Amino acid sequence: MRLGLHISNFTWPEGAPRLGAVLADIASSADEAGFERISVMDHLWQIGVIGPPEQDMLEAYTTLGFLAAHTKNAKLLTLVTGVVYREPGLLAKAVTTLDVLSGGRAMLGIGAAWNEEESRGLGLPFPPTKERFERLEEALRVCKQMFAGDETAFEGRHYTLTRTLNSPQPLSRPHLPILIGGGGEKKTLRLVAQYADACNLFPGPDVQHKLDVLKQHCDDVGRDYDEIEKTVLYNFDLGEKGERVGETVEGLRRLHELGFTVGHGGLRNAWDTRQFEIFAKEIVPAAEAF
Repeated sequence: MRLGLHISNFTWPEGAPRLGAVLADIASSADEAGFERISVMDHLWQIGVIGPPEQDMLEAYTTLGFLAAHTKNAKLLTLVTGVVYREPGLLAKAVTTLDVLSGGRAMLGIGAAWNEEESRGLGLPFPPTKERFERLEEALRVCKQMFAGDETAFEGRHYTLTRTLNSPQPLSRPHLPILIGGGGEKKTLRLVAQYADACNLFPGPDVQHKLDVLKQHCDDVGRDYDEIEKTVLYNFDLGEKGERVGETVEGLRRLHELGFTVGHGGLRNAWDTRQFEIFAKEIVPAAEAF
């Protein structure tokens, strides 16, 4: 089982003046510890399940470019970009730029967006749910077209691009991978089956059902279910001195048995890089053995 680090909280003890230096330490430590990927949220305010909106938050793609300069191996992505935050042509260009400058380590994480308060607060569009999903499907088509080097004009209901030029092309092979976040059974998981290389789900009592729904969507569109990477959000709390390593490993094992191939989440007190020493020694070898 591969492991990913999700960085969603930037309110650290030394504050904004040291935020860049601490983030660089976290990224390089995660890379060396064996995290296969590193992600950030695509939010401009902190979200309620973590803290108040006034807490420190960094813009996603600027941050990913910074992370690219401080890592060598880890894949880099958002969990996940809200489709209405950027026009799809610009989004495809941003992710391609990240891929080229990181040496082929970018992924596109994308979803239909949900944070209306943030969007309204900063003047970003936030159309009704139906339209956001229509835009998500069109954006997926645009990005796949641009990643493939197809310059054909795109005419959709919500987006019109007269020439989808994307030069240079991504370095990722066989193509730049796309992850769709969310577990909506009628729309989101159908889009995963139709367009994505990976999904990201939340753990919970219904997670097996979500996978079964995804499999049915794959059957309906003629997609091989096994070729889709199953990622699950799983936060790592190792304890202050590693006393919770055992339960962390057991939790990952249960999720792997359900069919998940990537456990991806936050690391408690990630700013204390001693946590990465425990992770590299205890968690990575155990996960690799699943």
